[in-house]
Amino acid sequence: MGEYRRSPQGGGLPTGGPESAVLPPSLRVALGLIASLAALVVLVLGITYADDSEPGAADARIWAVVDGVGPPWRHVAVVTDFLGEPVGAVLVVAAVVTGCLLLRRPRAAVFVVTGAGLTVGTTTLLKPVVGRTIHGDNLSYPSGHTAFLTAIALMVSLLAAGRLGLGRTAGTAFVFAAGLVAGATMGWAQVALGSHYATDTLGGWCTALAVLPVSAWLVDRTADRLADRTTADRRTADRAVAGRPADEPAGRRADAGRQECH
Repeated sequence: MGEYRRSPQGGGLPTGGPESAVLPPSLRVALGLIASLAALVVLVLGITYADDSEPGAADARIWAVVDGVGPPWRHVAVVTDFLGEPVGAVLVVAAVVTGCLLLRRPRAAVFVVTGAGLTVGTTTLLKPVVGRTIHGDNLSYPSGHTAFLTAIALMVSLLAAGRLGLGRTAGTAFVFAAGLVAGATMGWAQVALGSHYATDTLGGWCTALAVLPVSAWLVDRTADRLADRTTADRRTADRAVAGRPADEPAGRRADAGRQECH
């Protein structure tokens, strides 16, 4: 797979840099559209269930099917739920970050921490704004557990898609499918344990879909700018060591060299 970094001139072309973008260029448009639609769903559901404390019609039907599952599926739900708890979430993030560092991809490690933090932070901020509750005064929309596991799946699949060099169609399908499986699994666990309404988990899933592409773009943009600045500083230092003014035009240095030869 060809490595991708913005060129120092800002054209966003392949330059053979040391690390590829966490948001593959081929997936940017498709994931941007998905993020926009997901954000719209989060907004619509938030308005629909604002300050509500009762399940909707769809919530009631789904809850009747999956609520109160017995062993062994309840054990599966409990283990899945643990992955979204503070301790479980820290362990998951630490494991993924460790994998990124072992593969010598520090930008990917930063992306995992940033993406998880922004996703969970967004759900935390939205809950009091929407004000939907379950079991008394427990804020429930959107589901932070569902958003977190979906975000992890999206980030891992994004990094895998970039590493495998998947094209726009295959890459988008791969990333979306990974997020769908993770979101559905955690969503089922939350409803089965009675922690959330089904629409809460849908809101959490869409929150991750909306936040992750933006997080990836921010990480890439920041990392590229830092890399460009480091390159510029290194060139300035090299010129200083060579005894040339840092701002001396390249053409003038070439002319001076030719005159010395004569």
